[in-house]
Amino acid sequence: MMNAIAIDDEPLALKVVKTFCDEVDFIHLAKTFSKPKEGLKYIENHSIDLLFADIHMPAMSGINLVKSIPKNIMVIFTTAYSDYAAESYELNAIDYLLKPINRDRFAQAVNKAREFFLYTMKRDHAHDTDIFVRADFSIIKIPLSDILLIEGFADYIKIFVRGRQTVVARMTMKEMMKRLPLKDFMRVNRSFIVPVIRIQAVRNKTIHLSDREIPIGNTYLKEFLERFPHA
Repeated sequence: MMNAIAIDDEPLALKVVKTFCDEVDFIHLAKTFSKPKEGLKYIENHSIDLLFADIHMPAMSGINLVKSIPKNIMVIFTTAYSDYAAESYELNAIDYLLKPINRDRFAQAVNKAREFFLYTMKRDHAHDTDIFVRADFSIIKIPLSDILLIEGFADYIKIFVRGRQTVVARMTMKEMMKRLPLKDFMRVNRSFIVPVIRIQAVRNKTIHLSDREIPIGNTYLKEFLERFPHA
C-alpha cells in the first residue's frame, strides 16, 4: 500500500484524483490540499510515498513545490498545460497527466508508480527481469532480456531495445552498471555495456555482436578475460 496526498488549487480536480484513487486497492490517499504550503507541512510530518501535484497554482507552482520535497517521494503531475512536460522530466516525475484526467490514463500512471515503488523497496536486484529508467518525461520499464546494447555519452546513455525505439536517459554508465545484474551485463569500454548473451564471438580484443563490433578497452580487458578465459 502506497501512502499518497494530492495538492491542487481546484477542488474539482482533487475530487477526481480522490475518486480514481478509491478505485485502486494499492493507494491510500491520506489527504488532499488546496494550499501548497499546507501540503508541504503535512509532508514534513508524515511518511508519504506518492504525491499528486498540480503545476499551475497561484500561491506556489507545482514545480517549486516538488523541488522542496524529499527526492524519494514519487510525483505524478496533474495539469492543464502541456508545456511543462520538459521541466517535470528534469524533476524525475513518475508521470505527467493532462487535465481533464482520463480514468485509463490515471490507472496507467499509478500502476507505473506501484511497479517502481515495489522495485525500489527490494534490496536485492540480482534476480530482476526488468529495469526502470527515467526517460521521455516519465519512468520506463525495460525488460532486461530486450536490451541489445547500452551506449554512454557523458551524462546520458542510449539503451538499444529490441522491438522499440531507442531509450535515451540522463544517467552515467557507472549508475547504470549499479542497476544491472553483473552476471548478465559487462562494461567493455568507456562507452559500451554489453549483454553477455548477445556476444557471438571475440577476436583480437574485439567483441562481435550480430550487427556491430566493439573493442574491449584496456581498463576492462582483465575482468573480461577472467570471465571469458578462452576469448
